[in-house]
Amino acid sequence: MVKTKIRKKGDNEDRNDLITLEDVDSQKFGRHIHDEEGQLTVDVYETTKDLVIVAPVAGVDTTNLDITVSDGEVLTIRGFRSIGKNVKDEDYLTRECFWGAFSRSIVLPDGVNVDRIGASFKRGVLKISIPKAPKEKHKKVKIQKS
Repeated sequence: MVKTKIRKKGDNEDRNDLITLEDVDSQKFGRHIHDEEGQLTVDVYETTKDLVIVAPVAGVDTTNLDITVSDGEVLTIRGFRSIGKNVKDEDYLTRECFWGAFSRSIVLPDGVNVDRIGASFKRGVLKISIPKAPKEKHKKVKIQKS
């Protein structure tokens, strides 16, 4: 599984800094690394109001999808794509499709409201929207008298 750290526009570092889970304490997030797990591809973009994650999950029933947010900072999409019928390995001429468990974890940037996350599924595409938290323009600091 690959963990993707999303960076804000204007950061000096690359926006899609890929980190393997071997570099992350997976126990912190209650996840285990599976060698036979496929990686889900995602597109991540932002609008003026939301951070949006789009993932093609054709052939996956929504009951086989799980979306979690751990510690308010890591969004994980897990799922399972099952093959329709059993085909013997020797009967395949080519195998390019991934069947089985898959996942993807994304480190969320600061300034999103994970309490209002939403997800939709249409034509085999999963879309997750996370509203941006409102920014405080000015904050008045009250001085306490001794």
